[in-house]
Amino acid sequence: MAVTVPIKGAISSEDDVDVYQFFGYQTVTPTDLSDALSKANGQDVVLEINSSGGDVFAGSEMATAIKNYSGSIVTNIVGLAASAASVVALAGDKVEMAPTAQLMIHRASVSANGNVDALNSASQSLDSIDQSLVDVYVAKTGMSPSDVYNMMVNETFINAKEAVEKGFADDTMFDTAPAVTNSVLPLTTDMIHRVKTLMIKANSQQNKPTESQPTDDGKKAIDPKLALLLGIKNKEAK
Repeated sequence: MAVTVPIKGAISSEDDVDVYQFFGYQTVTPTDLSDALSKANGQDVVLEINSSGGDVFAGSEMATAIKNYSGSIVTNIVGLAASAASVVALAGDKVEMAPTAQLMIHRASVSANGNVDALNSASQSLDSIDQSLVDVYVAKTGMSPSDVYNMMVNETFINAKEAVEKGFADDTMFDTAPAVTNSVLPLTTDMIHRVKTLMIKANSQQNKPTESQPTDDGKKAIDPKLALLLGIKNKEAK
């Protein structure tokens, strides 16, 4: 019997897991997958994927682990395999999709700041990543690089039937699919940086109240997490 390994939630590097956990988001990391494959010890593996993507380099590391596994790996897209998660999904020896599942491909993105040299460097890095992604999709589908690139530019969602027709998937899992819940979107690089800064400040405080407390003017302080998302300055969260 094959070993089932879930790939659910945001694909994250180990360094960013604490930020996702801060917001209660589910994550999966290269180490999570490597540990699961080590325990499988060469047995056939089924990866059940429902992920909106995340860190492209973490996704690349996971795809490499799948390719290097000694046994057979079938990747079942049961909900969504978007962005970096699509790279993980296509690394399997066989790719199957539930009839209600979706695969999404698009160009890489990053939050960048600095002078013109830094921004040019970020642009060149993104172009290189995009080319790598094109190569992955072309190798799986046999489509022309230009057609694949155009799909990425248009941020294309692909259903199970179309995925099989175009070669992204090898087969559908079954004719009748169970209900599949939507996955949360991953945090952006900029949000991760901002949250880490907030967490460092929060950890340096002692006896921090867990609930909103009245301020001097009688108004309630906004929860730090909500304040961060809304961009509101919270006196009590400083």
